Formats: sequence, structure tokens, C-alpha cells
Amino acid sequence: MVDPNAMGGGDPMFQIIPIFIGIIFVIVIGSILISVFKGVGEWQKNEQSPRLSVPAVVTSKRMDVTKRSNMHHHNDTHHHHSSSTQYFVTFEFESGDRSEFHVAGKEYGLPSEDDTGVLSFQGTR
Repeated sequence: MVDPNAMGGGDPMFQIIPIFIGIIFVIVIGSILISVFKGVGEWQKNEQSPRLSVPAVVTSKRMDVTKRSNMHHHNDTHHHHSSSTQYFVTFEFESGDRSEFHVAGKEYGLPSEDDTGVLSFQGTR
């Protein structure tokens, strides 16, 4: 008698599942590596940029709130909400040019629109 499992036969699911798991693994690791390389590239670009201190006016402030909702069904429905907030401040220079900067929450609360002062920055930070 011939064993069908010894010849590479058997359930096709046992052949497809490892390939599927491998593909997912490669996608996740690839996404992480791409994020790391982008972050390092932006850091290097900022390090090579000159440090500038220029007169500027705060023209606007905005928040970008991202909300996520997960539902878990146990005896009754439970909703889990999470959110993240990013803060941005736009400055206008004497030349009329504008630049928007991503800032920390504690820095976001300090300036008000139409505040004037000297803005110090290097690249995107």
C-alpha cells in the first residue's frame, strides 16, 4: 500500500496555510522596515537642514483626531473606543510663505492665532 501523505498528497489546506502565514509575515515585517527607513531618512534630512530663526506669525492651529472602535461580543455588546490626536500649527513668515509644523500637545496650547515672535526650526521640526 502507498501512503498518500508520503507522496506530497494529503489535505491541500496543510500546504496553503503555511504559505499564507509566510506571506502575512513578510508583509508585516516589510511594513515595519519601510516605516523605520522613512523615519531614519526624515531624521537625516532634518539633521542636514540648517537651523533657522525667523520672525513669524501664527496663522492657524488644527488637530487631527483619529478614532477607532472595536466591538467585542460576549453576553452583550461591548464597544472599545480609542483615539489619537495629532497637533499642527501654521506659521507665516515676512516673505508671505507659510509652513505647517507637527507639534506636541503641550506645545500646541502655548501659541494663539495672530501671535508674533521668532520661530526656530530645523527641517520639519
